[in-house]
Amino acid sequence: QVRLVESGGGLVQAGDSLRLSCAASGGIFNVRVMAWFRQAPGKGREFVAGLRWSGGGSATYAASVLGRFTVSRDNPKSTVYLQMNNLKPEDTAQYYCAADSTPRRFGVGQQSSNYNSWGQGTQVAVSP
Repeated sequence: QVRLVESGGGLVQAGDSLRLSCAASGGIFNVRVMAWFRQAPGKGREFVAGLRWSGGGSATYAASVLGRFTVSRDNPKSTVYLQMNNLKPEDTAQYYCAADSTPRRFGVGQQSSNYNSWGQGTQVAVSP
């Protein structure tokens, strides 16, 4: 059972940048995919970005963040990052890290039901 802990959220101005971190511990060898989701008040949980934990393949991004956000990994540190540039007020949400440990599934799922483990979330607020 992998445990995920997010950090790096905060209150920023439109156009600023933030880097979120997700540190994983326990069961990391079983992880196939790591992803970021976000949820704004009154909204459903939305896929943001994801990548395979090991091996090749490109990252997957939601259209709303493509070109502004970058997801990356540091396997020796068991950490995944979300670099967020040119932040907009509509990016305001609680951001969650998620891990998919489903055996024999290696594609980046874009539904929350695809993921087995979740962090507690970190708040990102972007002022206009």
